[in-house]
Amino acid sequence: MTAPLRATGIGSFPGDSQRDYDEALAVVLGELAADERGLPFVPEVPGRGPTAGMTGRTLGLVTELDADLQPEGWRLTGTSGAPALDQRRARSLLAQDLDGLEERASGHTGAFKVQVTGPWTLAASVERPRGDKVLADHGARRELAQALALAVTDHVADLRRRLPAAGELVVQIDEPALPAVLAGAVPTASGFGRHRTVHPPEASETLAGVVAAAAEAGATPWVHCCAAGVPIGLLRGAGARGVMVDLDLLDADGHDAAAEALEAGDTVALGIVPTTGEVPSEGQVVERVLRWLDMLGLDPEAVAGGLVVTPACGLAGSAAERARRVTELLRSVARSLG
Repeated sequence: MTAPLRATGIGSFPGDSQRDYDEALAVVLGELAADERGLPFVPEVPGRGPTAGMTGRTLGLVTELDADLQPEGWRLTGTSGAPALDQRRARSLLAQDLDGLEERASGHTGAFKVQVTGPWTLAASVERPRGDKVLADHGARRELAQALALAVTDHVADLRRRLPAAGELVVQIDEPALPAVLAGAVPTASGFGRHRTVHPPEASETLAGVVAAAAEAGATPWVHCCAAGVPIGLLRGAGARGVMVDLDLLDADGHDAAAEALEAGDTVALGIVPTTGEVPSEGQVVERVLRWLDMLGLDPEAVAGGLVVTPACGLAGSAAERARRVTELLRSVARSLG
């Protein structure tokens, strides 16, 4: 039997409190955990502060390196010793969120997804102990990537313990900064210069270490990039079994690379519903997906098992009711296309 087309989210939801996280989790589980056409996930509510954002949440998982919050953002403080207060808070908040997930979904038997920030986006956003981004220091970025790989291994094991009945676990590695890293477009701390270009072989090798950690822990690694110029070939070459992209930002090469991924049996999660503005109708979204497949010469039935529909990016900037409607819409689209 052919696997069904599925629906999922990128991760983030609106709100600024623990109650908002609980409501986001209820939406995700209520809309996406009911059958095999939904892929539920651990929601993120970054409006609760830096410790709940994608960078802080991931640094909370990293036990090999310590980090703290500065006015400019997160900064590494050295190798593991006594974690700074902010990092401990990030770790505690994530554990609290996962406790809520375990309480509500410990009997979930289907697939489940969790998100972590990727090594290049971390390197482009986290500072070194002596200033400027980790991206500026080859050794520091390698050390950060290695610490992240260990954190991913532990995180997958923790999810398995909390969701013992779950089937496939998907680890979504968020890399929105990767195109800028490859293009040498990440600003230096002064703002007057740009960090040097990272060449594709090094970018692939570093990402591959984190991807491999997820796979070796028994999870399926996907990489998400909602920026223009997403290097789909590089992501797949690094071992990603799924790529998550914004359809509106794909160029001609991106469309072709997505088609190659689907034909090869990998997953393409297609960002098809805008994160702001009017929510389209189910018919409009279904028609757009079918037009895209027709443009690529792909048979919808043949590739349905590898296709996932998502929002274009996270929903933190939406109103709560809109985020709920988008999640409901994607589930309905998956059923219609299936």
